[in-house]
Amino acid sequence: MDNQQKAKILAEALPYIRDYSGKIVVVKYGGNAMTDEGLKSAVMRDLILLNLVGIKVVLVHGGGPEISDTLKAMGKESRFVGGLRYTDEETLRTVQMVLAGKTNKDLVKLIEKNGGHAMGLCGIDGGMIRAERIKKDGEDIGYVGEVTAVDTKPILDILEMGYIPVIATLGCDETGQAYNINADTAAARIAAELKAENLVAMTDVRGLLLDSKDEDSVISEVKVSEVPKLVRAGIIGGGMIPKVECCVEAVRRGVRRAFIIDGRLPHSLLIELMTDEGIGTMFVS
Repeated sequence: MDNQQKAKILAEALPYIRDYSGKIVVVKYGGNAMTDEGLKSAVMRDLILLNLVGIKVVLVHGGGPEISDTLKAMGKESRFVGGLRYTDEETLRTVQMVLAGKTNKDLVKLIEKNGGHAMGLCGIDGGMIRAERIKKDGEDIGYVGEVTAVDTKPILDILEMGYIPVIATLGCDETGQAYNINADTAAARIAAELKAENLVAMTDVRGLLLDSKDEDSVISEVKVSEVPKLVRAGIIGGGMIPKVECCVEAVRRGVRRAFIIDGRLPHSLLIELMTDEGIGTMFVS
C-alpha cells in the first residue's frame, strides 16, 4: 500500500471519527477472541487509536478459557449450566483471582505497552456492579449473579482523565458477597447505564449467520423486533442466543446500536466502526 492509499483510508474515516468523537463505545472482549497474543495486541492498538481520536472507549472483558485452564491445573473440572459456569466457593475464588487479578492487569499492561493509558477495575470496586444470585432453568448454579444496578461514576471519572477503563465482570450484593457475572450480560447493562453510542461484542464468529454452515451468510442488520422470529426459525440458536439477547437488551435500554463482530479478524473493530461496509451484525431498534 502506497502513501496515497493510506491517506485515502484516513480521509474516508474522518466522517466516522467526527460522528463518534466524545461519545462512549463499550467493547466486550472475551472468550476465544482473547487466546491469540498477536490478535490481542492488535485489538489493544485499535482501542488506543479510537481513544486518541476522541472516542471514549470502555473495555469489558471475560476470561473463560483462562479460568478453565487454571481450574484444570488445580484438578477441578469446569461445569456449565445453560452456558453459565457453575460457581461454588472454590471456583469463585479462582474466578476472582484470574479475572480481576491476572486477566484484567494483563490487558492493562498490554494497552500501556502499546502506548495507551488504561486503568483496571472490577465490578466489586466501590460497589460499582451490584448483583443478586440467580438460578438457571430452576437449577442452583452457585455464586453466579445478574446485574441489578451499575454505578457509572468510577467509569466516567476514568474516562474524564483520558484513560481506557478495563472492567472485569464480577459484582457483589449489599452484604459484600461476590458473584461471577456473565461478561456479555454485564457489558450490555454497563453500556445502557453509560448511555453509550454503541456496544460491540467481539466473538469467535463472523456474526449472525442465515445459514450456520455458511460463514459468508452474515446478516448485516437486524431489528430487535425481528429477533423472536429468527429464534423460532432456528437462525438464532445455541451459544448465539445469549449474545443476541444481550445486544437486544442494550438497544432496548437506549444504546443506539449493538454489534456482534469477529474478534479473530485483525482490526475488525476499526472495520466495523470506521468504514461503510462493516463486517458483522448490527442490531438496531
